[in-house]
This record gives sequence, C-alpha cells and structure tokens, in this order.
Amino acid sequence: MQANINLSEINPKENIIIKGAKLHNLKNINVVIPRNKLVVITGLSGSGKSSLAFDTLYAEGQRRYVESLSSYARQFLGRLDKPKVDFIKGIAPAIAIEQKVNSTNPRSTVGTTTEIYDYLKLLFARIGKTFSPISGNEVKKHSVTDVISHIKEFQEGEKLLLLAPIHLEKGRSMENKLKVLLQQGYARIKINDTVLRIEEAESYSENIKEISLVVDRIVVKHEEDFYNRLADAIETAFFEGKGECYVYTMKTSSQQYFSNKFELDGIAFLEPNVHLFSFNNPYGACPKCEGYGDVIGIDEDLVVPNTALSVYENAIFPWRGESMSWYRDQLVNNSHKFNFPV
Repeated sequence: MQANINLSEINPKENIIIKGAKLHNLKNINVVIPRNKLVVITGLSGSGKSSLAFDTLYAEGQRRYVESLSSYARQFLGRLDKPKVDFIKGIAPAIAIEQKVNSTNPRSTVGTTTEIYDYLKLLFARIGKTFSPISGNEVKKHSVTDVISHIKEFQEGEKLLLLAPIHLEKGRSMENKLKVLLQQGYARIKINDTVLRIEEAESYSENIKEISLVVDRIVVKHEEDFYNRLADAIETAFFEGKGECYVYTMKTSSQQYFSNKFELDGIAFLEPNVHLFSFNNPYGACPKCEGYGDVIGIDEDLVVPNTALSVYENAIFPWRGESMSWYRDQLVNNSHKFNFPV
C-alpha cells in the first residue's frame, strides 16, 4: 500500500490501481498492486485486509466480469453492488477462495477446488525429470537417435563395434544360446576385450567377465545412407540386448552404454505420466494412506494410557466397563497358555 503516490504515472497494464477505497475500515486509501505477481496482504486484526481483498478488489473484478455477460446470463447471477471506491484500474476477472471449509472430503484440496491441480499434473508429467536415489543422476531413456548422435561425434574412418549384451534365458546354457545366434546369421562375439568368431568361443579359456554379441562392425562415414543403415542396426542391437546396447571404440577399448528402458543403477522407474501425480489414481496415491492423507492404526499410548497398571487393574483402556470386560477376562483366563503376565 502506498499513501503518497501519483496514480497518473502508474501503468494499469502492469499494476492494479485503487483510489479512494472507503469500505468498512478502509479510510480513503490509495493502493497499487503489481499484476501477475503473488501478493500477500498482512496487518493487524481489523485493519481492513478482508475489506480490501474481498469486498473491494474481488467484488469489483467480479462485478465487471458479470457486466460483460449477456443480459440472459446476468439474470441468473443477480446484481452486484459497486464497492465504495473512487476508481479501480487494471483489474481483471477475479476468483476468491474463502477460508471456511465446506467439504469434509480429504481428497478435496485447494488444487482440486481451483482446478489448477489438473494443469500441475500435466506440467510435472511433461517436463518433470526423474533422478535415481542411488547415484542422484537423471534417469533417461535412450533412443536410436541418441546412439546415432553419439556416433556422429567420431571422426570419419573411426572403427567401432555395435554390441548387444547377451542375456541368458532361464534354463538355457551359453552353448545353446551361441548356437542359436549362429543360426540367426551372427558371426562374432566379444568376450571381455577380445573379439572372436562364435565357433571359437568353446576354446576360450580365460575367465569370462562380460560377453556381448557383435551386431555390426562400423567404419564411421558422415553420409545419409550410412546413418540410415546404422539406424536399422541399432534397432537390432536394442532387440537382441533386451533394450541395451554398447558402442565400443576399437582405438581406445572403451564403450558407451545405452538403454531404451527407463532405468538406472539397477532400478526400473515408472515414466512420468499424469496418473503418477494424482492421489485419486492407484498409480499416484501413497501406498500407505491410499491418497487420503490419514492412516488408520492403533495408538499404544491410548490403548494403555497408564503403564503402571496391570491387566487386572484395567490397564487396557478399551476393555474398561462391564460391556467390554469379557475380552479382559478371556485374556486373563488364557494368559498362562502363552506366558503373558497379567
């Protein structure tokens, strides 16, 4: 609020200008409020906060909006009185949320009442990023384009291998797996840092730490036809590697890992979608409270408020009184069966 200001110099496109507000506790005050900002009105009780926000600002914004409607629509809304103020400039149609709670439904929140929650769900689902709780790195799902972009960084003539990690299905031996790959037309595999023909794998005597299928041997060419052929090979590598593949550099014996699965650090994550940000949906609701915000349980301090008492002395509060004493008697009579002190 500003007392000594020249209102004619204020731009109504950037500010809401209130001159001579006189309603209730407001004593002919002038106020300039910036638009498109989060503004908080504070003050002592009875200083006119509600009179300014609800009875002046909201009332005038609502009145002007109603006046812009057709006469047919206005007959259902009733007549709104103009607040006691000299003028208000730069005001827009207004929405007011009262402080009183009209709904006891725990799923009714400010977000659902104002319907802004629907937009927030879309916002988080579309631009939200997922991070691994293990490493803190962002979880990304690689595509064929990502692999091609990585290969484009190499100089022309660079020799690479496109690899797919070999995953053994349950109950199948490595020997049987290699025979199937051979029948499918593949010729080479990479064991540790050695590339050899599939037929030679049986004679490989070193300890096998890593085994991959050589899907394609690449000599980098920055040509359109090369990248079109490469895209097909990458699709095959993702298929054979169950969503995983490597680009191995022959010169440096290093490799870059790619995965078209939404996972990182051994954890499979759900991709962000609108259902994950809705407590009304099983995917997004807390698994413990199921989206209600409350958990029904037993408070031990309420069940046994006085731990100095014994079961005989009615230590268990819900069992006090004649109507519930039967349960206490059952416990006392059977306590010797499981050595429960009473």
